[in-house]
Amino acid sequence: MKIALIAHDRKKTLMIKLATAYKHILEKHELYATGTTGMKVMEATGLPVHCFKSGPLGGDQQIGAMISEDNIDLVIFLRDPLSAQPHEPDVTALIRLSDVYEIPLATNIGSAEILLRGVEAGFADFREVIHEGDRRPLAF
Repeated sequence: MKIALIAHDRKKTLMIKLATAYKHILEKHELYATGTTGMKVMEATGLPVHCFKSGPLGGDQQIGAMISEDNIDLVIFLRDPLSAQPHEPDVTALIRLSDVYEIPLATNIGSAEILLRGVEAGFADFREVIHEGDRRPLAF
C-alpha cells in the first residue's frame, strides 16, 4: 500500500509521534510525503520515505497527481485548521481528489489512528471491491 504523509507546520510534531507509534505498520508500506514532513519522519523513525517538494512549493500538488494516477492508497494529512495556509487552494484540491478517487483521508490524529489500525487489520481492500479492478472514479 502506498501511504502519503502530510502535516502543516504546527502538526509536524504530531505526525512524528504518529509515525513513531505506528512504525510497525508503516514499515510494511511505501511512504510518500511532502518535503519537510518526510524528512522529519525519516530522521525520527528511520523509515524510508519518498519526499516531494514542500507543500507550499508544489508538494501537495505532486501527491495530488499521484492520487489522480492511482498511485496513492491512503492519505494522512494532519492539517492545522486554525491557521491560514498560503497554499489553501492546493490543500482543497488534494482533499477533493481524495474524494473523487475514493482514497481514505485522515485529517486529524484520531482518524489517522483508525485508518492505520484498519490497514493493519486488512480492511483496506475496499478499493478493489468498489472498482473490481478498474481504478477510475465511479461514474454518477
